[in-house]
Amino acid sequence: MTTKITSELTPAKIIEHLNRYIVGQDKAKRAVAIALRNRIRRRALPPEIAHEIMPKNILMVGPTGVGKTEIARRLATLSNAPFVKVEATKFTEVGYVGRDVETIIRDLTEFAASMVRRRMLEEVQKPALERAEHRLLDALLPRPERKFSMPDFMKAFTNKDTDELPEPPEPEPEPEQTEEHNRTRAKLHEMLKAGKLDNRDIEIEINDTGAAIPIFGTPGMDVLGINITEMLGGMMPKKTRKRHMKVKEALRVLQQEEAEKMIDAEAMAKEALDMAQEDGIVFLDEIDKVVVKGGSSHGPDVSREGVQRDLLPIVEGSVVQTRYGPVKTDHILFIAAGAFSGVKPSDLIPELQGRFPIRVELEPLSSEHLQQILTEPENSLIRQYEALISTEGTELSFTDEATAEIARLAHKMNSEMEDIGARRLHTMMEQLLEEISFNVSDMDDEKIEITAEMVKDKLSGLVENRDIRRYLL
Repeated sequence: MTTKITSELTPAKIIEHLNRYIVGQDKAKRAVAIALRNRIRRRALPPEIAHEIMPKNILMVGPTGVGKTEIARRLATLSNAPFVKVEATKFTEVGYVGRDVETIIRDLTEFAASMVRRRMLEEVQKPALERAEHRLLDALLPRPERKFSMPDFMKAFTNKDTDELPEPPEPEPEPEQTEEHNRTRAKLHEMLKAGKLDNRDIEIEINDTGAAIPIFGTPGMDVLGINITEMLGGMMPKKTRKRHMKVKEALRVLQQEEAEKMIDAEAMAKEALDMAQEDGIVFLDEIDKVVVKGGSSHGPDVSREGVQRDLLPIVEGSVVQTRYGPVKTDHILFIAAGAFSGVKPSDLIPELQGRFPIRVELEPLSSEHLQQILTEPENSLIRQYEALISTEGTELSFTDEATAEIARLAHKMNSEMEDIGARRLHTMMEQLLEEISFNVSDMDDEKIEITAEMVKDKLSGLVENRDIRRYLL
């Protein structure tokens, strides 16, 4: 029986969230919103049919700087899904020097494991703090040392099995001594909780963790690594070292150490594998750079068609070995993107084309879009600069005419030079505010307003001078 969906992440809500950060590109937003909702719908189905439903991978086509990466990243953040962004040009065909495509899945699994580990650490912070406080109290107020007894000596040097020796009675401390120790410990505990001991120096013992040694030479083994301490953990005692620090810092270190002990490594690995397999999102950028014009190459091309052929089984569905266990890639969502300025999506090898059934074309940004990007998204570029300047005690503001002029000049440069989309705005803003950013620390002005005239004065020469533009974005 099918279970009714309870998630509030409807396609409309997903697009509403994306609109807070990305201007325009409605087709791409609709495509990713449907893909995410279908993933939620699949979870509500019986296992026998859910297993057969594969994600509909997406190919985004559009110039740089129009929001392709941002759409994928915000989608992953919204769904709390493991996400990796990789550039297709970093990989080579298996058997050649360079990274092979299976490291994409290993990176995704590592990201999922770090997400699970971070959540598990947050869940155990309270009991870990209690344990850390008791360890700290033991260091501040050591318990009375146990007296040496002859049975201990005999246990250490006799050849007999220690189980055959009778257990010596534990020395009983004096009742008055125990009571006084407990009272002092309780008082120190209160002072510790109140922060009165924060600046006191203390020496504590902490675990000395071994460093991971990467394995080189074998393709696909570059991230598996070996931890010497883990390998020899059953054969050698854990090594500790003493450190001098303030009580406040010691409490933080011990709390972190105790929290690490409380994490179930097997449960973490299992949950990380499930997250990577069921919720993972891989963003393959610059996919057009591994495409050969005309669809075929002459002779070996290990960084182009070879990479496409290696990507095919990953995207189709295969099993990749990771340090946490095997990961099936059948239900990972792949979003590929590229400008496709010199080649066409149809130049991809046919098998790979078929694995990206949804294709959306992102529009070049108009002057109006650029002005919206400057002002509307949360933490927009304008708000970032206003926040930076406000730290100097000066209020920076922009008139609507000023932002419109910045957008107009950026659009003009994009149309006459290489179109780099919204990234052009970063260069324009830096040029515009260079003098203010340099001098504001020594200025007494409480308010600075950027007008359209100031924008024209600072940027018009840059836009019109073709010789200077050759060396600037």
